[in-house]
Amino acid sequence: MCFEVKAVPYDYSAISECLQQPLKPQYNGGLIKNPELNNGLEGWTVYGNAKIEHRESSGNKYVVAYNRNQSSDTVSQKINLQKGMHYTLSGWLQVTGSNVLVKATLKTNKGYTLAGATYAESNCWSMIKGGFTADTSGPAELYFESKDTSVDIWVDNLSLQPFTEEEWKSHHVESIEKARKRKVLLKVAYKQGSPVGNATISIKQKRSGFPFGSAINSNILQNTAYQNWFTSRFTVTTFANEMKWYSTESVQGKENYAVADSMLQFAQKHNIAVRGHCVFWDDPKYQPSWVPSLSSDQLNSAVQKRIQSVVTRYKDKLIGWDVVNENLHFSFFESKLGQQFSSKVFSVVHKIDPRVTLFLNEYNTIEDQRDGSVNAANYIKKLREIQSYPTAKGVKIGIGLESHFSFAPNLPYMRSSIDMLASTGSPIWITEIDVANQPKQAEYFEQVLREAHSHPKVQGIVMWTAWSPNGDCYKICLVDKNFKNLPGGNVVDKLLREWGSKKVSGITNHNGTHEVTLFHGDYEVTITDPANKDYHFTQKVQVLPEDQPEETTTQVLQPEKPKETTTQVIEISI
Repeated sequence: MCFEVKAVPYDYSAISECLQQPLKPQYNGGLIKNPELNNGLEGWTVYGNAKIEHRESSGNKYVVAYNRNQSSDTVSQKINLQKGMHYTLSGWLQVTGSNVLVKATLKTNKGYTLAGATYAESNCWSMIKGGFTADTSGPAELYFESKDTSVDIWVDNLSLQPFTEEEWKSHHVESIEKARKRKVLLKVAYKQGSPVGNATISIKQKRSGFPFGSAINSNILQNTAYQNWFTSRFTVTTFANEMKWYSTESVQGKENYAVADSMLQFAQKHNIAVRGHCVFWDDPKYQPSWVPSLSSDQLNSAVQKRIQSVVTRYKDKLIGWDVVNENLHFSFFESKLGQQFSSKVFSVVHKIDPRVTLFLNEYNTIEDQRDGSVNAANYIKKLREIQSYPTAKGVKIGIGLESHFSFAPNLPYMRSSIDMLASTGSPIWITEIDVANQPKQAEYFEQVLREAHSHPKVQGIVMWTAWSPNGDCYKICLVDKNFKNLPGGNVVDKLLREWGSKKVSGITNHNGTHEVTLFHGDYEVTITDPANKDYHFTQKVQVLPEDQPEETTTQVLQPEKPKETTTQVIEISI
């Protein structure tokens, strides 16, 4: 395979829209034979007992599977896989029914793997994205299935593109250069306006612009070593348990926010942003002990009190709220208070704290393709359901991806799932990322952190790695009881070094300018006057994403250039 294969830019709006005509296949179809159906049914075969047919409408050619009696009666393509290769899938689907879940399934000599899923509609084409890493070499079959056997399945412009590990990593580098960095043009002048040529410039990053952090627990309040270790690395956090209902009101009517308040004060003191976790948790196992026995009326009253209490208390102090945690997997409150419970809670929380982003927060959406209840298609369906609630219109809803990886990560599925979710336009955060104990735990941990950071639509990462003196972390510990790095901690420190700009030095040209590419973040720029080597002028500046407006309080100026430029001009007067 040729190493020059480039990542195709994501057209997120196309993923989310149902189009009258499908877009062209990515990578010209990759391994797929006759992807645009220009040569009849060449390469396309029957799977199960369906019938397939080549059709054309308005100049567009496609294949249809009909007379389906089983979910897997469908159309397929036979391919050959190479073990260890990453495969990305994309294509366009249509059905004769409305809003039907269709899955792309891969059959190999080792069994069956979900390659992707989407909700397809009639009279327009919906995009499906997915992927997998081959765990075997040899023949395989890719087919499309739906439990609703009454619908015909239409397929067009299918693509399956393989990538080597080296190529996959090169896409990370390419994406980071575009999404996490920016070209900066420093213009140095004397106060009277003349440029300062041959001036020595020293640039040091003080704070990364990409939010990266870890969950913390109450141990941090009395442990100076924990505090120093944490604050020297991270810019965002989530409290593991201390804001949850069972922690703040373990006895009905007796609220106690002392621990959560102290943790918030600690975070604020060190300029560390906090995600609120959580207003409610839909898992029946994690309710305050007194809640399950309440009648519907009593529970409704308790719920209203909880919302008013916790959201009002922390209004304007958090960057986000996990509103009804894991409400695709569980439905404790819906079963007692109605199926629109989550939608109503999002609406009420928004009214109290309208400036904060409210998150759906779920596990297995990107980490386990076997859990179909929370795949990207079902996640988007839940998001739309909440957004369509009359009083929830206009609510800023974020996508929270817990990312608890229990086994070797499926990186193509992870990437394509984030692509699908990004099509909604909602902000995306990785909220609780970790990897379970296994032979390659640290290696897998690094893989998923890199994949998350390199995706241009991921706005922040929080690891679920709160420290415990007993070493009983949830899945992966970063340090031991003396805050010496464990393998996971080595991974984190390695990535922090990579994701933060190293100290940069340079010399201005005769026009007083110097160009450099930097990660987004806060910097100190020190200028040494060539006419007076003992004079050093230091200025604080920000390197911002191109689409982020700059605050008037900074001395960073936008360049007067066409909008397509990525260069940020920083003017420094000494």
